[in-house]
Amino acid sequence: MARIHPRRLGRSGIRVSAMGLGTWAIGGPFWHGDQPLGWGRVDDEESIRAIRRALDLGINFFDTADVYGAGHSERILGEALEGSRDEVVIATKFGNVFNEETRQVTGIDVSPEYVRKACEASMRRLKTDYIDLYQLHVWYLPEEKAEPVREVLEELRSNDFIKAYGWSTDVPECARFFAEKPGCTALQHELNVLVDARDMLELCDRFDLASINRTPLAMGLLTGKFTHDSRLPSDDVRGKEPEWMKYFKNGKPSPEWLRKLESVREILTSDGRTLAQGALAWIWARSERTIPIPGFKTVKQVEENAGAMDFGPLSKDQMQQIDEILGERTPKYSP
Repeated sequence: MARIHPRRLGRSGIRVSAMGLGTWAIGGPFWHGDQPLGWGRVDDEESIRAIRRALDLGINFFDTADVYGAGHSERILGEALEGSRDEVVIATKFGNVFNEETRQVTGIDVSPEYVRKACEASMRRLKTDYIDLYQLHVWYLPEEKAEPVREVLEELRSNDFIKAYGWSTDVPECARFFAEKPGCTALQHELNVLVDARDMLELCDRFDLASINRTPLAMGLLTGKFTHDSRLPSDDVRGKEPEWMKYFKNGKPSPEWLRKLESVREILTSDGRTLAQGALAWIWARSERTIPIPGFKTVKQVEENAGAMDFGPLSKDQMQQIDEILGERTPKYSP
């Protein structure tokens, strides 16, 4: 085992730590109507300490979105990274319309005019004059609607507001359309030991893109802290889950997914790893393009996740054993 080395952010050539941090959870509560979209209450001071601890541990890649906490996640990240801007790579996302005061998500807007305004607003909240990676945060758009978005992103890139762009989507057709332009350098998609994403990884190989991996710990399921009796609070997105949620149902972990987890627990926790560290190690072994972005709320969580980099990826034998147990698990998506 050897510490895993930094990775390349696709064809941008930007070097990033092998693991980033996802900052959805530290945005705190926000809603769409009465549907919670956040991960419950947060301690902003602890969030800032956790981000700064991540820097100490060699993490330089941070992924956020303007909608997380209705702008709050970007503000906290900007405060935590103040004075360290040249040392870090910041990724954020756009496409959702929200009210910062009420923390309500009110719709979607991908018009060129809105994208420009959203970019400027994100830079203000992040206390920066450029964004390293700017990502479309709408799961699906037909080509005729995605084309103007792609063009305005090329414009923002040529004007040095952003260094590169990508799309957070699990739809290969959408990803392929963006990948055709030189400014696209990354795809953000679901990937974890329980949910493979062969089509998206193949696209990353074909177009020399980074694979940024959300849900690397299956919304917390792969930390091992949940049992059949666990119940999530009503202000947590997992407690009153939206339609797309699969890992939790009726505010409790899905028995189906818990069974899958138990079937590979022993392999993931071999060699002295925690369960979460083993789950991250699987992602690194899956492809050299992968950059998992586990979420966090505490310094302790950041320290545990960062510790996975000291172990490196799982071995080929371990990967094969997991494949034999779980079998085919490439998700099939349709618009």
